[in-house]
Amino acid sequence: MTHEAGRRGDLDERVVLLVAGAADLAVSAVGSALGAVRGLLRRSDAAELAAEAEQDLMARGRLALDRYAAPPPAHLELLARHAVARRAADDV
Repeated sequence: MTHEAGRRGDLDERVVLLVAGAADLAVSAVGSALGAVRGLLRRSDAAELAAEAEQDLMARGRLALDRYAAPPPAHLELLARHAVARRAADDV
């Protein structure tokens, strides 16, 4: 076996170990999430929690849309404000 073939084997082993580790982490996270969901479903106030979660998500969505979808101020309006501020600074 050549030295380069040995490096290729090491690389293949590292890739396999990384993929296996990522898969184990994903399975663990999914298992934890399912346990949390089961716990929530057993609660007597699950409907109220779901309604509150829906309201919170809607509020977050509204804030996100306001933040990212708001149209920028008109270019001429910005120029006018800048001119007014400059005149005020010159008068002082």
